[in-house]
Amino acid sequence: AASIRERQTVALKRMLNFNVPHIKNSTGEPVWKVLIYDRFGQDIISPLLSVKELRDMGITLHLLLHSDRDPIPDVPAVYFVMPTEENIDRMCQDLRNQLYESYYLNFISAISRSKLEDIANAALAASAVTQVAKVFDQYLNFITLEDDMFVLCNQNKELVSYRAINRPDITDTEMETVMDTIVDSLFCFFVTLGAVPIIRCSRGTAAEMVAVKLDKKLRENLRDARNSLFTGDTLGAGQFSFQRPLLVLVDRNIDLATPLHHTWTYQALVHDVLDFHLNRVNLEESSGVENSPAGARPKRKNKKSYDLTPVDKFWQKHKGSPFPEVAESVQQELESYRAQEDEVKRLKSIMGLEGEDEGAISMLSDNTAKLTSAVSSLPELLEKKRLIDLHTNVATAVLEHIKARKLDVYFEYEEKIMSKTTLDKSLLDIISDPDAGTPEDKMRLFLIYYISTQQAPSEADLEQYKKALTDAGCNLNPLQYIKQWKAFTKMASAPASYGSTTTKPMGLLSRVMNTGSQFVMEGVKNLVLKQQNLPVTRILDNLMEMKSNPETDDYRYFDPKMLRGNDSSVPRNKNPFQEAIVFVVGGGNYIEYQNLVDYIKGKQGKHILYGCSELFNATQFIKQLSQLGQK
Repeated sequence: AASIRERQTVALKRMLNFNVPHIKNSTGEPVWKVLIYDRFGQDIISPLLSVKELRDMGITLHLLLHSDRDPIPDVPAVYFVMPTEENIDRMCQDLRNQLYESYYLNFISAISRSKLEDIANAALAASAVTQVAKVFDQYLNFITLEDDMFVLCNQNKELVSYRAINRPDITDTEMETVMDTIVDSLFCFFVTLGAVPIIRCSRGTAAEMVAVKLDKKLRENLRDARNSLFTGDTLGAGQFSFQRPLLVLVDRNIDLATPLHHTWTYQALVHDVLDFHLNRVNLEESSGVENSPAGARPKRKNKKSYDLTPVDKFWQKHKGSPFPEVAESVQQELESYRAQEDEVKRLKSIMGLEGEDEGAISMLSDNTAKLTSAVSSLPELLEKKRLIDLHTNVATAVLEHIKARKLDVYFEYEEKIMSKTTLDKSLLDIISDPDAGTPEDKMRLFLIYYISTQQAPSEADLEQYKKALTDAGCNLNPLQYIKQWKAFTKMASAPASYGSTTTKPMGLLSRVMNTGSQFVMEGVKNLVLKQQNLPVTRILDNLMEMKSNPETDDYRYFDPKMLRGNDSSVPRNKNPFQEAIVFVVGGGNYIEYQNLVDYIKGKQGKHILYGCSELFNATQFIKQLSQLGQK
């Protein structure tokens, strides 16, 4: 089955090839062309195609639409932009200035009739009609980050953020705009997937509004058989031709604890403590302070960025592993690399053999073969070295945060709170401990406690906690919001439960502890995760496996392919689904994604995709809560 990542990549390659399918082994030179994109287009392409891959497709230059571009009169230009007013104006200006030989206009999302007429008028006025070769709606308005994960947008994400949806003063028209933006992207997603889903959603939430609109949009598209995007060749090639996927729309509000949770797996930690964005992590390298003479200006910190992509085998294998395992694996990789490197060195020294005796000659011929193989494996060896260095740097940066902020303590304590286990030390102690974490870490911990407890703390206790938090330097605005939210949700439903299993600390790994290791893990607990389903995973499990459960029994059911939409929550389809997409309206995170990935590992032949309106880490989420809580 082709993953959404492959499908979007294929669609992009077809577009760069003037919208004819891209054939891998054609011998001819590619047609040289320029690619012009806006920020939206850039965000969609950059996680999927490297500069080298673009060059292989014949893209010599890739430029932002709104930058100063020189005319290149004998080259075709491929545009990949959103159909916004200012983008269209700029394209019309390009036509008037006769910048390129021909224009292939591709819109990320469908362009309206009136805007299309604007372009036509501009082309007429500039007598460039013959040069506008093709105009296409690409329906690619979403960003794929993994084979099984996508987000809606990155540019105007404050438009569809948790805060935007939950603002108390939002007007109906603003809410409509937010919902339309989300639905447009989801529609593009299903066009690219080539499948019409069966939709389930919780009632009375933003997710329900999205479901209603998406159902309507899919329905309208299917009804217009001549122009439907889901007929003909796409479906035959679709992986779902025999069975349709399930789309579960959940609202962020069903679980506010997980996005605040301190985490213990590699990818989620990188996202939590480092600057990790659209699969690229930016690190500040601390330059040594010791060697600068007294009174010298401190050196500028080097900024380095690394791409963590599916091509990176180590990342693919370990992004979901607990951190101590990652540290150990980096160490093992390093040792195996050194062994290989030594072997190459040894062969080199043998090749300088003197003496004519038989033994040396026979050894030589034997070694020539070895050396040839060693030399041919050099590029592979260098790539291995690059990945080892990359992960050594990234993991070291993460480790510094874990140690400085005692993140292992937070993680373990929060797991206990969320799974309702007895706590070994009081919450106040951690909040008041000046060495444990940043004010934000303390706030996250307290909010998780506040969200997860059945019995809210008494006013007197709450005052005591607030005082401790204020003394620790915390901003109490997020708590304001969570308090209102909790009072409101209390009427609606019981708090989400998080399963009862917990982490069990194992003895620290001997390898990581020994002095030869790159990573000094002293004092960091080696916590091992036990699979426990988070609320989002649990909801998916109920709906995908058709289990009856009070939590999901009243979820609405939509089937855009049925002629008359009916408002039932009774599913027509009684069989469990093989494919499902979980989409979180109001933002998602790598903790949930990882939890779903772990859940589906145990189910053979089933696939899950995780999507969200935006991807935020706890820092970004707390900021939104804080804005919502401001008086």
